[in-house]
Amino acid sequence: MKNDTFDRKKPNYPAARNDGRRRSGSETAPEELSEGLIEGRNALTEALKSGRTIDKLYVAEGSTDRALTRLAALAKEAGAVVVPVDRRKLDQMSPTGAHQGVIAAVAAHEYADLEDILALAAERNEAPLIVICDELSDPHNLGAILRSAECAGAHGVIIPKRRSVGLTAVVAKTSAGAVEYLPVARVANIANTIRELKDKGVWIYGTAADGASDLYRTDLTGPSAIVIGNEGEGMSRLVRESCDVLVSIPMKGRISSLNASAAATVLLYEALRQRESK
Repeated sequence: MKNDTFDRKKPNYPAARNDGRRRSGSETAPEELSEGLIEGRNALTEALKSGRTIDKLYVAEGSTDRALTRLAALAKEAGAVVVPVDRRKLDQMSPTGAHQGVIAAVAAHEYADLEDILALAAERNEAPLIVICDELSDPHNLGAILRSAECAGAHGVIIPKRRSVGLTAVVAKTSAGAVEYLPVARVANIANTIRELKDKGVWIYGTAADGASDLYRTDLTGPSAIVIGNEGEGMSRLVRESCDVLVSIPMKGRISSLNASAAATVLLYEALRQRESK
């Protein structure tokens, strides 16, 4: 792999500001439960043996069953997020009603590593262009972002393990095949990943309605990561504080904001326009 450390020298943009908001989130997204499920202990055991990527494992809360505890431990070791839920919730999730206290949501595609994303940029001899999704809950939004990112020539998308939709079947379908070509890294901590990117010379641009830097006056030609916040609350406090620049999209209508996927598309194509005309 080529040298993946980039020059972070940039114009003097207004500093990113913190709005002091606190965040809460759900471990599950509604449509995550309708497709791509594995039910039952034997089926889950075989899936783990085969190396199938398990996104999240829902287990009966308060269970003292040793076999179930062992399965949960194996799934966690394999990278899955283990979520204890009420057995009645499992009953609602289960298409067959024979879940045996465990249901797994499987990923529609294998996850990549951050290094894979940076390696793709190096392979293309391009400054990295990355999208970071901060706790998106709508699979249609994530799928649309993947589609736009792939079309705009981005090198990858980063999502958190918790309080976020993963690579579900709905996401894959909405991405219109982009999930097959665009690396998606799932990380334990977005703020830590941002620090790692900064250490490698990547500048972090957070999207915010009150951002001090107008999009069309923001230089996105260098190594860049665009942060898209949660649909309802925007970026979490720590992620917002970690951004180098808060970028606002000019709004001329009566509605004050775009949804997450539309905002990502606008920024991605402005970055593409700048890079093509450089």
